[in-house]
Amino acid sequence: MKLHTLLNFLPMKINKPNENPEIHSLENDNRKVEKGSLFICIKGFTNDGHNFAQNAVESGAAAVLSERPLDLNVPVIVVKDTKRAMSVLADGFYGQPTKQLHLIGITGTNGKTTTSHLIDAVYRHAKVPTGLIGTMYVKMNERIIETKNTTPESLTLQKTFHQMKEENIEAAIMEVSSHALVQGRVHGCDYNIAVFTNLSQDHLDYHKTMDEYRHAKGLLFSQLGNTYDHKRPKFAVLNADDPASEFYLQDTAAHVVTFGIEHDADFQAVNIRMNGQGTTFQLKYPDGEREVSLKLIGKFSVYNALAAIAACYASELSIETILSALQKVEGVAGRFELVDEGQDFPVIVDYAHTPDSLENVLKTVKQIADNKVFVVVGCGGDRDKTKRPLMAKIACKYATDPIFTSDNPRSEDPNAILADMIEGVKGKRYEALVDRKDAILKAIESAEKGDVVLIAGKGHETYQIIGDAVHDFDDRIVAAEAIRKK
Repeated sequence: MKLHTLLNFLPMKINKPNENPEIHSLENDNRKVEKGSLFICIKGFTNDGHNFAQNAVESGAAAVLSERPLDLNVPVIVVKDTKRAMSVLADGFYGQPTKQLHLIGITGTNGKTTTSHLIDAVYRHAKVPTGLIGTMYVKMNERIIETKNTTPESLTLQKTFHQMKEENIEAAIMEVSSHALVQGRVHGCDYNIAVFTNLSQDHLDYHKTMDEYRHAKGLLFSQLGNTYDHKRPKFAVLNADDPASEFYLQDTAAHVVTFGIEHDADFQAVNIRMNGQGTTFQLKYPDGEREVSLKLIGKFSVYNALAAIAACYASELSIETILSALQKVEGVAGRFELVDEGQDFPVIVDYAHTPDSLENVLKTVKQIADNKVFVVVGCGGDRDKTKRPLMAKIACKYATDPIFTSDNPRSEDPNAILADMIEGVKGKRYEALVDRKDAILKAIESAEKGDVVLIAGKGHETYQIIGDAVHDFDDRIVAAEAIRKK
């Protein structure tokens, strides 16, 4: 694409340079620049892309997008905000791919990953080629690509959607983080359906207050659009049991579909029954009632299933297809995942890393435990400190044997993190072991028949960040080794 053609996507008048080179790629990382790239200078938290513009030119950049004039021997296009311009240019350069996809975005504190995988399972059961973008990976049909962020930067995102179209994918399901919404990473994404799972305390190191956090999630619904296209309708799928849904109802002009358990909703679960093998409930939905059977356990699993059912139904998939697919889902990696090495007590690994998610998982664990409940839990470093004592209180409230340990301490002293947790449970019974492996071993060595061991916080993660180093660490592998040793 010629540079002048690409710049036509930017609003109002842009001073186009006299030169009009062919642009073969867009890059905001100078290390990825090749001959014919447009290099976009982005001011990050630690680095400023403007400082690497000369390096990009030396690597072959044909032009540079900047927020200030730069003395370079290639065309320099100056705009007020390169990050906003990047999302517009990426959308145009890659042919506005989300207008050609059925795009479902899921936001909320907890349940995004499981809900996205449930929706993906329904579409695959319906023989619809799918793409998935989220915390664990990017998936195109069966091909998996590792990722760093829950929601990638706009440039990577639009390139990914373009690749999905190249692979004939029809439906894309993605987790949308609050950080991504505030930072504009999803600008240019034309969502058909936006799903809200729930809102509870998390990321206050970034958003500062719950009101700011709630507002950040609401951006997904306010950006759904303000018109009604009967050929491409927009739906906001909201949790009727969460008070934040009232705000999102006001934020969106899209059609609203609700789901819930406690309150009347378009998709409501009643008569919920649970055991160690799964969950069943009666589903009330716009066309009647159905019996639903899941291999997933817990009330939170019912909420995730309801969100998936509502989103898929709004996507005009049949209720028969939806329920047939969901009853086959075994689970999602690191989400209430059983580690089975033939032991006579359940060992469960779960991503629960917020007070709300830990409480939900422990409530479910108590329902299947005949005796003691062991929980191994820590809190991440360089993150919201206010939730640390809350996590400890919940662990002590619902577990008979809480063990506090390290999560990803990052640059913080893990002992200081433990001290923050312990501050909330003075006088309570607990054990603190800094080494996460030791904590897992202790829980499994102590457990007997009828007990349950929950290892919370990291779930699917296969690493632990200590200082600047990333170490191989998988709760599931460590637990399996401990069970075999026992």
